[in-house]
Amino acid sequence: AMISLLVSGAVFFVLERKRIRPYLVKLVQYRSLLFLLVQRDFTSKYKRSVLGVLWSILNPLATMLVMTVVFSTIFRFDIKNYPVYLLSGQVVFLLFSESTNMCMQSILSSSALIKKVSVPKYIFPLSKAISSMVNFGFSLMALFLVIVITRAPIYGSLLAIWIPVAYVFVFSLGIGMILSCMMVFFRDINYLYGILITTLSYLTPIFYPISIIPEKYMFLVSINPLYHFVECFRTVVIYGGFPTLWQNTICLLLALLSLGAGVLLFYKSQDRFILYI
Repeated sequence: AMISLLVSGAVFFVLERKRIRPYLVKLVQYRSLLFLLVQRDFTSKYKRSVLGVLWSILNPLATMLVMTVVFSTIFRFDIKNYPVYLLSGQVVFLLFSESTNMCMQSILSSSALIKKVSVPKYIFPLSKAISSMVNFGFSLMALFLVIVITRAPIYGSLLAIWIPVAYVFVFSLGIGMILSCMMVFFRDINYLYGILITTLSYLTPIFYPISIIPEKYMFLVSINPLYHFVECFRTVVIYGGFPTLWQNTICLLLALLSLGAGVLLFYKSQDRFILYI
């Protein structure tokens, strides 16, 4: 069903691009509102916090420190420069998790504004996805800090880090738009998605090497989109290479199909939001 939705989204995006173009024009018109929404998310997150924005750096560092002690000493995963391996997977997963969770709540949390003012509704999940990218920027600082402290190799391929990040952003936005629609009509999705995210965190090789997975269960990992995004990101950060043709193809396809499906569902559902929020 999910594959059918993704394919339908891609077809819809191609066939309906002329009808979608006015919505993109509106995005330019409402760019100041988009900026204010992102700014509001950023300031509200650290309101009344002593350390403020530093928590975006300290949180992934603290988690990495605990998990490094557990998995490199107790379980003894033999991974070269484990802290960088762990954090590189962690920041990608957190970008997806935070972005989709924030997008999921975006329509309901903005219901008062939607009822009073006529604005493009997709601007709300988009603002949440951009806010998550801002937070990701600080997490990236934590990753670079760990690379320097652990004296891990610094490769020129880091200049291409924007490529896997762009894939994750587009994919997360598409899934976030789907979730934001589902949340309006089916509030239990909030709890179901929490279970799904937890499951994905174990199916994604964030804190363990892919080599420990038995061959008969490898398909569970291979059908997990986050596995491909994490590996693409690690190729650039850890392995000193550039994304291969296969990595670019699969990641780009996943990102575009997700966005197409998100636009399709959002476009078909947005007029009914007012009846349920």
